[in-house]
Amino acid sequence: MPPLSHSLVNARQIPFDLGARPAYGRDDFQISQSNAAAVGWIDRWPEWTAPILILQGPAASGKTHLVAVWQEKAQAQKINPECLITKSADELFALGDALVIDGLDPWLGDREAETVLFHLYNMLKEEQKTIMITMRMAPSITDFVLPDLASRFRAAPSVAIHAPDDMLLASILTKLFADRQLSVSSDVIAYLLPRMERSFMAAQDLVERADCRALSEKRGISVPLMRLVLSDMQS
Repeated sequence: MPPLSHSLVNARQIPFDLGARPAYGRDDFQISQSNAAAVGWIDRWPEWTAPILILQGPAASGKTHLVAVWQEKAQAQKINPECLITKSADELFALGDALVIDGLDPWLGDREAETVLFHLYNMLKEEQKTIMITMRMAPSITDFVLPDLASRFRAAPSVAIHAPDDMLLASILTKLFADRQLSVSSDVIAYLLPRMERSFMAAQDLVERADCRALSEKRGISVPLMRLVLSDMQS
């Protein structure tokens, strides 16, 4: 398998933790300054400096897509975060040499879940296995119940996906429209970029509203339609 950055550098789209018909293929990811550091960590595996990598970023920022790419590369087993209260650390450890927990935040602050995760971390470190964990919150500002788990997470490698720049935001919009089988011109994207809220969730909301309005009015995605959608959102 070629290095991730080589196969992604010419890609034109990025998927998200959301939406209609999301595409999680390796060739569907757009690298930009906002996510290049995260992609670099995926590239460097298995030469990680710790048994854990924490991928942190807002909702819909592409964390689940990068998880899917790394899961394929590392043949990693994905663990539902709820398993931290239904299974033992030994059971989770036995699932494989590489593990993923996507969306850990709701279970941090639960003593039982943190205890299992603490033991799992120690077992992975002892046997030189690996786990990737995604979170919306940065470990430095997360409230942990177990101080020992907090210290390990705050010392672990952590990489953030940041707010999108113009190139990435354009790709986000194009991809979200395409996932809904909606054709959109470059003029529409150019109109939206300076006028919309610059966040992943805002892009999702914008596309959903545009899809609903275009369907109800039986019209295509155009600058006049998007003008009405933005006006509705702002009011």
